[in-house]
This record gives sequence, C-alpha cells and structure tokens, in this order.
Amino acid sequence: MLDNIQSADDLGALARAKAKEVITKTIKPNVFDAALEEGWELDKRNSQSVRLKKAKPHGTLLEDRVWRLFYKMGFSSLSGNRGSKLTINPKDESSPTTQIDVVALDDEVALAVECKSAANYGKRPQFQEELAKLVQIRDKFALAVRTQFPSEKKRQIALLFFVNNVQLTDNDRLRAKNANVIVFDEHDLNYYDGLVSHIGPAARYQFLADLLPGKTIAGLEIKVPAIKSRMGGFLCYTFSVSPEYLLKVSYVSHRAKGKASDVNTYQRMLKKGRLNQIREYIENDGIFPTNIVVNIEKSRIQFDRIHQDSNADVDVGTLGWLTLRPAYKSAWIIDGQHRLFAYSGQPKASKSKLAILAFEGLAASKQAELFVDINAKQKSVKRSLLEELYAELHWDSDDLNDRVAAIVSRAILDLDMEKDSAFYRRIQKSDDVKDPLRCISLTGMFGAIKTRFHIAKEKNNEVVSYGPLWAGTNEKTLSRTVRFLKSWFGAIRDGATEWWEKGAGEGGGLSMNDGVIACVNVLRSVLVHLDGSKYKLVELDDDDLVELIQPYAKALGAYLGSLNEEERKRFRDLRGVQGQNKRTRVCQAAMRTTFSQFSPPGLDDYLEAEKAQTNLRSKEAVDRIETMLHSLVLEELHREFPNGDDWWLIGVPKEVRKKVTNRYEEEDGKRGGKEHYFDLIDYRHIATHNWTLFENLIGQGKGGKDKKLAWLDFVNEKRKVVSHVSSGVTLSIEDLNRLQESERWLEAQISGKATTTAAGTIL
Repeated sequence: MLDNIQSADDLGALARAKAKEVITKTIKPNVFDAALEEGWELDKRNSQSVRLKKAKPHGTLLEDRVWRLFYKMGFSSLSGNRGSKLTINPKDESSPTTQIDVVALDDEVALAVECKSAANYGKRPQFQEELAKLVQIRDKFALAVRTQFPSEKKRQIALLFFVNNVQLTDNDRLRAKNANVIVFDEHDLNYYDGLVSHIGPAARYQFLADLLPGKTIAGLEIKVPAIKSRMGGFLCYTFSVSPEYLLKVSYVSHRAKGKASDVNTYQRMLKKGRLNQIREYIENDGIFPTNIVVNIEKSRIQFDRIHQDSNADVDVGTLGWLTLRPAYKSAWIIDGQHRLFAYSGQPKASKSKLAILAFEGLAASKQAELFVDINAKQKSVKRSLLEELYAELHWDSDDLNDRVAAIVSRAILDLDMEKDSAFYRRIQKSDDVKDPLRCISLTGMFGAIKTRFHIAKEKNNEVVSYGPLWAGTNEKTLSRTVRFLKSWFGAIRDGATEWWEKGAGEGGGLSMNDGVIACVNVLRSVLVHLDGSKYKLVELDDDDLVELIQPYAKALGAYLGSLNEEERKRFRDLRGVQGQNKRTRVCQAAMRTTFSQFSPPGLDDYLEAEKAQTNLRSKEAVDRIETMLHSLVLEELHREFPNGDDWWLIGVPKEVRKKVTNRYEEEDGKRGGKEHYFDLIDYRHIATHNWTLFENLIGQGKGGKDKKLAWLDFVNEKRKVVSHVSSGVTLSIEDLNRLQESERWLEAQISGKATTTAAGTIL
C-alpha cells in the first residue's frame, strides 16, 4: 500500500514551499530559546511572536527540486510532503514499510524515486546497498500502483535515482543498468529544469524517452496514408499527423544535455523567444507548409503498398498505408523542433496537422549530417529579407498585385530612412539587431499595410479596383503612400511624444508591432468612413488627402497622449491579434467622442457587449479572487503556526479577530468555523500583520506594504460596486481588465509555477 499520494491539482501550497530554500515558522517568544537549540535562526521579531528560519539540508533541497520538476512536467499525482511510504504487506499490521522520497504517476508511467545528495563531491560507498533496497520494492510498488490507482492503459514502472555531488563508479553504474534502475545526476536535472521552462509539460515525453527507451507506448499505434520513396539513397515516407501525436513519440538530441552516454547530440537547445513567436503564429491560425524531418526505427514501421493507378509514375513514389507502432525514443527529430514544441500546451495540437518527412533507420551520424545540411548548407532566407527584396524583385512585374507588394516594401524602407518619419531608424530589417527603439518588424509592417490598405487589386489579369493610395504609377503611388503614412503617424507621435520615444523600453508599448498595427487598423477604418461619403478618396490629390485625415490623426494622438502610466501598461499588455483588435476598438471609441458620426462597422456591437458583461464578469473575477485568497491565507497560516490555535491567536490581528468573532456569534456559527467569516479586506490586514510570510505571495510590484497591497484595495472597492446591483453603477472596461489581470497574477502565485514573485506589477 502506498500512502500520501495526492492529485497535483491539490499541491499548489506544497509546490510553493518546496520552491523555497529555507523553512520558516512563527512561534511564541517563550519557546524561542528552545527553538534556537534545535537549529532555528531568528528571521524577524514581532510584537507578539518570533519568526524563525532554517536552511533546508542539501538532501531536502534535492528532493524538493526533483519533486518540483515532476510537478512542472504535469504528472497527475505526486507524493505529498516528506514522500510516500510503501507497506510491504498491507494485510499485516506489523508489516515493515519503506520510505520513497518521491513518487510520480500519470496514465502511462509510475515512478519511484530515491534522491541522494552529499555536502561535498565524492564517492558513495553505500550506493550498492541503497540500490538493492530500491530494487527489492519493484514488484510491491507495481502492485500497489495497479491496485490503488487503476488505469485503462498498462503503466510502465520505473525506478530512479537522482544524485547530487555523488561520484558513482563504473561498477555502480553497471549494477544500476543491470538492475534496470535509471540514474540521473545534477547535470541531467539542470537540463530538464531548463527544458520544462521552455516547452512546459511536453518535456515529460522527452524525459520518458530517456527513462524508457524502446518501451512501446500503449494505445498509440496508428495507420496513415503515405508515399514511400527514396531520397539520397535512403528510404523515406511522406505523411501527416497531429502535433499532439508527434509530441508523445518524438525525441530531440540536444547538445545542451551533457549526458556522457548520449554522444550523438546535434540539436541546439530550444530558444524560448522563438517558441513564443511560433506559438503566436499558431494562435493566429498560421500553418507550416514545410516538413518536420524525423528518423524512425525500422522495427517501428510497416508499409503496405496499395494498388497503383496504371498511369502513375511509381518511380516518383509508391502509395500505401504506413503503420506506426511507436515506442519511447523511436522518432528522432532531425529538423523542426521549434515548430513541433511550439504546440506544447496549445489547444490546436490535437486538431492541427504537420507534414512529416520520415527517414527509415538512419544512423545517428547520418542524422547529424542531415541536420547540418538543412541548417547550414541549405540555410533558409529570412522572411524579412524576402520582403526587403520585394521591391527589387517585383517592381516591374506584370502582376499588379506583386507590384503593389513591391510598393509597400519600398515605402516601409523609405519610412525607416527618412528623418522626418516617425519610423526613422525604428524598422527592424533582416540584418538589424533588435533594440528598444529598432523594434518594429518589417514583416509586421509589411503584412499590416499590404492587407489592410486597398491600394489596387487585380484578378485574372484585370484590374478590379483602385484604392485611396493609388496614384497611377509605381513611383507616384510610392510617394503618396509614404507621405500619407508620415502624416498619420507623425500626428500620433506628436500627440504622444514621450510614449512613442520609449519604443519597447520600460514604459513604452506604443511604437511597437502591436501598437503600430492597431494604429494602422484605425487608419483603415477612417478611410472607410470617409471614402464615398463626400469624397472619392482615390480622386483627391496628395495634399487634400493628407489634410482630410489630419484631424482624425490628431484626435488619436491626443487620446494616446492622455493615457497615464497604468493605462499605457494595460494597452501594452494587449498582445497578438486579439490584443490588436481590442486596442483598435478602444481607440475607435475614444475618437468617437470627437467625431460623433464616426461609426466603424462592429464598434457599437463591441461596446454594447462589453458594457453588458462588464459587471457580471467583474463580480465573477472578484469572487474567484476572494476564494483563492481564502485558501491561500489559511494554508499559509496553518503551515506557519502549526501549534493549536496559534494561527488564529498570533497570525490574525486582534481587530480582525474581534470583527470575525462578532459575525460568528451573530450567526451562531452556521457557516462553520471562524475562518468562514473573513471579509475580503480582512486578508489584507492579515497579510500586513504577517508581512514577511505574505510579501512574496500577494505583494505586487515595488514599494512598501501599502503599494504592494494596493491591488487588493482596488479589488475590494470594486467588490462593493458589483455586490450591490441596485447602485446602478457600471464598471469600466479598464476596471474589468485590472480585475482579470489581478486574478491571473494571483492564480500563478498560488499554483507555485510562477517563475518570479512580486517582481513587477500589472496595475
């Protein structure tokens, strides 16, 4: 029987505790001397209590770090505090028990982990004895898992050692290998920590590939249509599968890993920035037309040829059904790891499809050679370079659409080079290094202008229509486009000069990709509003067109310039396509206060929908915040004050205890204990009273207590509004955004998965 196994969903508080390098507790002053004798140190002396701290032993630190790794990898169940005990014979009350440092379970595997650490690097003479002890529990552990935690699939059972500062002999490693026990050291732990921070729970499959190479993955055999052919003398197959499937069966050999046994490493470590860019591309319904290149072991594939059409050229390829019988570490990623792992945790991973080029049974050296060929000898041209060259490649094209793209490309480059442009030296081209000012991508600008401005359209070699920026020839259209964009963005820069000049630096966010695209969106809606009302814009000369849009440009600049620091930050935090759309609507609504007839399609519906939902969504957010605070505060108080009612008498300030007791007495305790009678604002007083305990948990931003708890004051004020429907007050969209941001921030803090605490502010 295994005890102390809990759902990972219930272990947020333990995850936070294990993330710390010290243990803390608060006691009454009269037992302070005794605590010092037990190795505790003074952390802070309060008026009625003493806060103590003690460094975790190196062995505990290793156990906590390993436990946290499995927690972040997304294992569904884990051992609780102080590990788990395995009762050898559950039917015998006097049966011996065995302590297991860490237990981790999911639907596919069950891990029993021992952690061994030393203060100084050296050999561990007792390792053989510890290994034998672990091997002896394999069958009993498997039986307990199968009985207590049944699964539809047969779980793989794995026994592990994580060692730190331990020098294992060749004989130690050989014995472990023969006993089918996997040994990881601190270098492996560093690698997996880094990997999980990059790709999240998908790191679990990479870990399992190291843990159980060659073990068949139950339930993942599939049959897909494929084309079998030869490339460079090697058999290969072309087919498509979902990213979710490939994530489970694939393996990437990283040079950063550092395992001496894994010499065939050739891939670079994943880049978090690139992953985030690709994830955003996926969220915006982007697709990947190029292949993910993999190698699959011969024993894991079966190809069944189907009848070929008599006219088919079988030399090009053979049609058939490809059966995949995957095992851990059976599909090696040669090229495309970023495209694949960007789908980790992405809802579209199960529904999307990736094109796969799978070689059969390539030697590791050949895989490495192919990787170098793809990434060096056949290095792809940057998309931004292609867009820079568009003007040179298509300026005289017979295709009008290509010529329009060439004009857009040239216009952007001119905006970057001309000193009177708001974009002077701010466009990041293919060979430019991004910095706080040069942070607006040519690719983003190219896409925004080309797709949002109807310059001219051609279909079936016939001109369909000309847009407001067309001026008859390439040269004239280029001049009109540059002048037009200079005028629009020049007014925005002049209206919000300080903000614009900050670029992507601290306090910036306007002269960046999302901000610029939102301003382009607003400009397009202005053109739609003006065109055909009193004017035919394409017929106006350059001076008249610029003069016509100037009042709208100045109104937008004035609005953006009026935003305070907090409003600017919320504007900046609206990211991606949805964020751009929301920024656009907010700007359009602000401009309507100046131009009452300005009514872009969809704006009224957007505003009505936002207004109708604001109070309801705000109340839901406040309720969730209050529930999370209740659980968090009580968990931390009980952990910090483990003796009797100390959590109440020491942890809760006297004025709060009085109010809570009165409420409790008035209702005769119908809700339960006194802990059920706290108001939301009471948690603020408790946090202030125990500031050392709660500062890094619910203190947000920089400054003293009041500044760090200002977000909680804001939540409490809005709670008063949404809790009294009869007041007739509607919260603003900005208020709702702040509440939702606070909720997301608090949820990350409570989960124990936040990488930083109170390092910044969302207010």
